[in-house]
Amino acid sequence: MAQLKPRIGVVAVGRSTFDIEYANEVFDKAWAGLHTLSAEIIGEKALHFESEAALAAFASVNAAGIDMLLLLQVTFTDSSVCAEMAKALKVPLVLWTFSEERTGGRLRLNSFCGVNLASHTLTRMQKSLDNVHGAPDSPECLARIDQLARAAAVVRKLDGSKILVVGEHPVGFDACNYDSQMLKSRFGVEATMTPVSDFIDSVKQLPDSVADEPYARRAKDFPNLGEMDQEATRKSLKVYAALSSRAKTEGLDGIAVRCWPEFFTQYGCAACGAIALMNEDRVPGGCEADMFGVISSLILQWSSNQGAFNTDLVDIDPESNTMVFWHCGQAPIEMADPDVQPIATIHTNRKLPLLSQFPLKPGRITLCRITQGEGKLRMMIAGGDMLKAPLAYAGTSGVARLDVAADVFRQRLLDAGMEHHCSLTYGDHRPVLRQIARYLKLDVIELA
Repeated sequence: MAQLKPRIGVVAVGRSTFDIEYANEVFDKAWAGLHTLSAEIIGEKALHFESEAALAAFASVNAAGIDMLLLLQVTFTDSSVCAEMAKALKVPLVLWTFSEERTGGRLRLNSFCGVNLASHTLTRMQKSLDNVHGAPDSPECLARIDQLARAAAVVRKLDGSKILVVGEHPVGFDACNYDSQMLKSRFGVEATMTPVSDFIDSVKQLPDSVADEPYARRAKDFPNLGEMDQEATRKSLKVYAALSSRAKTEGLDGIAVRCWPEFFTQYGCAACGAIALMNEDRVPGGCEADMFGVISSLILQWSSNQGAFNTDLVDIDPESNTMVFWHCGQAPIEMADPDVQPIATIHTNRKLPLLSQFPLKPGRITLCRITQGEGKLRMMIAGGDMLKAPLAYAGTSGVARLDVAADVFRQRLLDAGMEHHCSLTYGDHRPVLRQIARYLKLDVIELA
């Protein structure tokens, strides 16, 4: 699937009363460094010393559909140009300022003083900026710009995303509730609701042949697929075909499904296998109609350019300082331990296929959840390591050790009123998530 590639608009400004030759050297290094990032750089290579030229360059990049504006404050300037840009800008603004050698002689750039002036002006306009400061070829500066751009791209993509909700969340699962109007106004997320019975009826009307392609796909993954109840297995795969078709035709970014009891009682299969395939297609699914679980998975998926897994914390062992993250069988298969053969299985309670079964692979992990705990929107993040361990419970599960003691995490989780679901992906993406939370004006709860 296509990876999220941030679009960074770049404008460089300076003042001709400073050391122009040195300023151009700094700008050249910074420009070259930006082109090493995994981002699309929008703008012309030009250092603007006149306000009119800088504003014209800004107008051009701003019209190009950028995720973030990076203003290179190569030398000191007053705040007027930055303020004019901020007035028209609807995406995050970042100013890159440059350190210079303390020679005892001329202040050749005075770059940081420019952002200091601009920051003051913007706060009086109820606007803000981010600052990256350092050498033009600093790996740390470039890494920070990359983080800011990725966060900005996720926020911009979230605004305008579409999520299908199949059915209402089960009674007593308040952790899965949501307000569609609030989602639209707060995040730009559009929720489309379909009654679960209507969706199942639409699946029943599809020809059985729509299951052929996903069946062949799963047969390559699961050597025991033929041992499953074939009628129920193909029903699960018809559910996937229906979800996949709607995702493509309606431009859906994610799907929240009321997976039980109706898929078992009204159709005779598990929805888990369909959700697993959608997760692998990068249209993340959440069971129990968990809208915020899907949004959290989207944020993690776009932040990491990897699949995400909407999971439960089901066991905590203070003695070994480990815990188990599990769900019936919907983790994307890319998360499987490479030393263990994934297999098909049945739902342990309802005894119907199709579910994936494998232990999660070892590696660094990040957890994320947009939470409504305590009656307010916040972002929970945590980090740790998935350990190499035997399958803990049937389905897809992994044994993890987080960056705080297991019992400490347990207490923090409950004290914060966290939902029972969180999203999981591989790698450490907490710096990007913190920035996403800042852009979304969400307080951050760091549980580990």
